[in-house]
Amino acid sequence: MAEVCEAEFPNLSELFQKGWSFLEDVERNSNQPTASSEMQNKVKRGIGMLEQATRMVSQLDLFSANEELEELSTSDIKFLLLPALLGSLTLKQVGLSHRLQHLENARSYFMDFLRRCHNYKVSQFQLPPSELKNSVEEQDIPQTVHPPAHANLTAMAVHRQAKIARYKQKKELESRVSGLQEAVRSGSAEEEQVREFYLLQLQSWVCIALEEIESIDQELPLVRSREAMKKGSEVRRPHEPSRTPMKPFILTRDALQAKVFGAGYPSLPTMTVDDWYDQHRKKGVLPDQGVISHTKDEEQEAAEREKKEEEDDPDTLQKARHWEDWKDTHPRGYGNRKNMG
Repeated sequence: MAEVCEAEFPNLSELFQKGWSFLEDVERNSNQPTASSEMQNKVKRGIGMLEQATRMVSQLDLFSANEELEELSTSDIKFLLLPALLGSLTLKQVGLSHRLQHLENARSYFMDFLRRCHNYKVSQFQLPPSELKNSVEEQDIPQTVHPPAHANLTAMAVHRQAKIARYKQKKELESRVSGLQEAVRSGSAEEEQVREFYLLQLQSWVCIALEEIESIDQELPLVRSREAMKKGSEVRRPHEPSRTPMKPFILTRDALQAKVFGAGYPSLPTMTVDDWYDQHRKKGVLPDQGVISHTKDEEQEAAEREKKEEEDDPDTLQKARHWEDWKDTHPRGYGNRKNMG
């Protein structure tokens, strides 16, 4: 492939560098949160510039599946970083309602970057699965088959060692990149130094992309589950009848309500209005029947005592005089020493 001269396509390199600088500004600026309007404005501008640069690279057909890494010109190698930078900026977008879209788009960018680096043999690494499986049914292992415990422990140990090795490699690459960055950015570096600088950047971003995909694959099932629950609630909500709070009640209106509301609530009255009326009618205490405060025997005894007093019965008069004399010599409360100290 013919080498693309910087003089022929000045806008491409300019868009690439500006988009990359926006990403670095967002990552280095710790004074403001990523969710602030200023930071989000930089994220959007960086994404727009890198997307435009990606379209230009596609139109120019700079890369081919039949090429080797040594065949790429020094001025073109850096454009292999475009999908990785886009993936990183996409993850920095905020908005819970768009989180699923951001995760899926970022994963697609990182996977595109890793495939290109794998094809060009930029470094030795194993490609992640192209798509995250959504459920157990989609996995190759049947649900009834469980790997033995020692297999899980072995896989966890291998995974941990791989992460440690990748972390050490990333730190070493960052150290080597920092030694060349000033010369490359100032334009004083030789072509070999420029080529080495971008090759080191590609290798470093391979480590970053693998870590980001692993993190995305852990978050995606949670976000997808949340979105499914949200859609399910939205579908059910229109069909749910409006509920009014139950009000306290004293008497049920009919026998059916007494059976329904009385079950499980022994402390609540379950007598119907008709039962209440019949019970009080039998006792003769309804308003139209008058209130009966004495039994028949009590009324008869009071009537006889009153009749004897009117007829000046000697015994009755004597008892009345004794009672009056006793009250004169014994004031009210006499002999009640229960509450005295």
